[in-house]
Amino acid sequence: MSVVYDFTGKVVLITGSSAGMGEGIALLFAKSGANVVITGRNAERVAKVAKQCTDVSPKQLTALEVVGNLTNKEDCNRLIETTVQTFGKIDVLVNNAGIDCLVEITDECYYEKFLTTINTNLNIAVYMTHKCVPYLAKTRGNIINIATIGAKRASSDSSPYNISKAALIMFTKCMAAELGPKHHIRVNVVNPGITLTDFECESMGFNREESDRKLTAIGIQLPVGRVGQVSDTASIVGYLASNAAEFITGSEYVADGGQLVGNVFDSNTDY
Repeated sequence: MSVVYDFTGKVVLITGSSAGMGEGIALLFAKSGANVVITGRNAERVAKVAKQCTDVSPKQLTALEVVGNLTNKEDCNRLIETTVQTFGKIDVLVNNAGIDCLVEITDECYYEKFLTTINTNLNIAVYMTHKCVPYLAKTRGNIINIATIGAKRASSDSSPYNISKAALIMFTKCMAAELGPKHHIRVNVVNPGITLTDFECESMGFNREESDRKLTAIGIQLPVGRVGQVSDTASIVGYLASNAAEFITGSEYVADGGQLVGNVFDSNTDY
């Protein structure tokens, strides 16, 4: 990341921040002086990322750890309440929590996996936004949602994921139109392409060797010659949350290394 942001005094809540993309986003905000909230289902991972954030914080600010399953409303409520009780406010909400799966419509388990994916990728973001609006209105804060370039095209075996993220993009636009005039809250969405994280291994059932081989093969086909790093997406999130983007709302930002324009896809590569 070549640009250094200053989020001193800001409180940033990132869902799905105990690994992968969310971890990278949390580290960027921590490096930039923000108080960050780390949340996930695995207490060990949450603690690990929280410590990393504290270590890179210019003033060694202690990251807040909240362990929970955000598909439960009670855990969402506890996350928000704990954040406000600890820091007194919320300035930025990053809706990053997400899962993926490879499943076809004819599979017996399709509908169950569809519901699980929608609940995680869309419903959490909707509920967190709904509950955080009163706090974000007080700080004239902003929301950044993490979708995917997979929402921009059809694929044969990732329909639950693509549908959930396409809906998240429309939710972003609707909220930008609604929350700007009434509450002075900006809302934007980032669409990453294929990115080097453990997401594919854990969510899609690939082992590390398979994943690395696949990512390397795809990366050399991209116009920029490599797959994405979490910092590529995190830097855009930082920009959208900053004062430099105060005139931007309802926008989609693509960070895919040219994957869309280069038509670099197969049935298992859409993120």
